[in-house]
Amino acid sequence: MNKKILITGATGLIGSELVKLCRAEGISVNYFTTDREKIEKTEDYYGYYWNPKKGEIDVAAFEGVSAIVNLVGATISKRWTRSYKKVIMDSRVKSMNLIYETLQKIDHAIEHFISASGISVYPNSKTKLYTEENKEVDDSFLAKVVVAWEAAASQFKNLGMEVSKVRTGMVLAKDDGALPQIVKPIKLGLGAPLGSGEQWQSWIHIKDIAGIYLFLLKNQHEGEFNAVAPNPVINKKLTKQIAIQLDRPLWLPNIPAFVIKLLLGEMSILVLEGQLVSSRKIQELGYNFKFYNIESALQDLL
Repeated sequence: MNKKILITGATGLIGSELVKLCRAEGISVNYFTTDREKIEKTEDYYGYYWNPKKGEIDVAAFEGVSAIVNLVGATISKRWTRSYKKVIMDSRVKSMNLIYETLQKIDHAIEHFISASGISVYPNSKTKLYTEENKEVDDSFLAKVVVAWEAAASQFKNLGMEVSKVRTGMVLAKDDGALPQIVKPIKLGLGAPLGSGEQWQSWIHIKDIAGIYLFLLKNQHEGEFNAVAPNPVINKKLTKQIAIQLDRPLWLPNIPAFVIKLLLGEMSILVLEGQLVSSRKIQELGYNFKFYNIESALQDLL
């Protein structure tokens, strides 16, 4: 493909994997960074400075670009103080608003806007299977973030673009994200299911989440898409499968929910609650998962 795209959050967990895929496919990547010293300039990977907090952006980044993939956002795996909640929200919404306002003022040829989103928009449930058709919204802080995130993405339709929202599950990667944190106590022989252990974890392998972004880019599909593997697992099974893969015993009782709430505060919903989420829509469009079940994913990553 002879194409150029712009990625925000290109050096993050998903972004760096997507950059690799794009370059392998002959897609040139422009990217934004807030660190001028980290700007790389090669034939197919070109960095530009921006600072969404200050409203600063290098408009040259949009030249020759046909699509934007928006992956920027502060980590949610840091204690949710009142001030940090604002950072989580602003890092997602303000950055998109800056791009939107900039594109209103310049000539560009961008046809497609793809934004990260989250399955945490769906209410916590042990029994309901959520598809993209479901309109119920959870009352949690993270759900409010997703609603604001997706509303900020939707405004790009006003500029005549197709808009895609990628509702991402728990991304499993070897050295970053949730998996190393889950693995650590199990490696030490101190692993145990969290809370009831019955809460769903709709996960996805890092290669598949990057693959879904590339698939949406190449086929210009628009709308909401659940980016989760076809076979979600409950927390108890995930813990057990990691222990099997690492050949470590699981002898401790479940860690009570109240202990986790004391340790993590409001952020405890990340591990104590979950949603059973369907991947059928993206599969029916033709995306073939590399990792369908947790066993093969963990075998690859551990």
